[in-house]
Amino acid sequence: MQSALMQVALIGLPLSGKTTLCSAMTAGRTEQPGGRSGRAEIKSAVVDVPDPRVAVLADLFNPRKITYAQVRFDDITGVSRGSAEASGFDTRLLDAMGRADALLQIIRAFDDDRVPHPELTIDPARDVEIVTLELIMSDLATVERRLERIAQGMKKTRGDAQAKLRAEEALMRRLADGLSQGTAIRDMALSPTEQIAIRGFQFLTAKPTLVVLNLGEDAEPQTPSEWAAQQQEALVLGIRAMLEMEIAQLPPEERALYLESYGIAEPSLNVLVRECYRLLGLMSFFTVGEDEVRAWTVRRGATAVEAAGAIHTDLARGFIRAEVIGYEEMLACGSLAEARRQGKLRLEGKDYVVQDGDVLSIRFNV
Repeated sequence: MQSALMQVALIGLPLSGKTTLCSAMTAGRTEQPGGRSGRAEIKSAVVDVPDPRVAVLADLFNPRKITYAQVRFDDITGVSRGSAEASGFDTRLLDAMGRADALLQIIRAFDDDRVPHPELTIDPARDVEIVTLELIMSDLATVERRLERIAQGMKKTRGDAQAKLRAEEALMRRLADGLSQGTAIRDMALSPTEQIAIRGFQFLTAKPTLVVLNLGEDAEPQTPSEWAAQQQEALVLGIRAMLEMEIAQLPPEERALYLESYGIAEPSLNVLVRECYRLLGLMSFFTVGEDEVRAWTVRRGATAVEAAGAIHTDLARGFIRAEVIGYEEMLACGSLAEARRQGKLRLEGKDYVVQDGDVLSIRFNV
């Protein structure tokens, strides 16, 4: 069975441009609603990961089917000043953000009198602080609830079970102290063991986060360096969402001319998806043949048997060897037959560390 899609949640204050950006990602198509309207609304879109290597390999093999790697974006409403206070985030919103592999904070950096900012003025740094504080408040509430349960549990346990609870209590108190001081969990000095211990809580501030500045149409499509410098270690990307939506809605043959007229080498959405991959430490490998040329997603550092499992669990279970050739070597050879003739196809075991762009063929027996 194929591995799950990378899932990214788009969050931000009202009127920040999340819906515009999501519309650009889907070329203007209506996104599939993720639930009922109400306090929280979630719309999802599955987007192909732009990778020119797929098209190049398809030209070599002329397959019947071409399949790109994909990522799912969830456009989530409901994040605003004070939304995590009192009763906390809407449970559906919290669940959607919790399941995400990464968060994109869409931050408004454009001025438009027709669309008043909910905070009345344009101040990206302030808006990042507002959104981040809501996430911190949500995590703090989760930690406090867990501490209450630990206190109840220690009254009923003894010995090793109580010792484990005391160790967890100490960790949760450290998290509570840090969050109370405004520190995101991902910025706390946690050991690998501690990071594993908190994984099941799906803490929002533990997730990799990318700040996306939604710029005006006349702005330069890059990050304002002075603003970015104020954000410490935050990853920041500037995108003109309205312009990107206009480009996405054009017929394919007109897009290149439009991009050229604005001096844009490629749509910024391509850069955004690649940055999401980089943020999560992901990469692509390929399977090729007359039936299909396909890109698959695995984490950087994945082994050959993990890559086999991304294709199908049977391949991992019955893994024997992987035939491997690098993307550039594949292009130089021009065909698998020529690669074999030149001895460029390597046989690797299950512990082989897959490289970005590797072309794999899995030998297995179930």
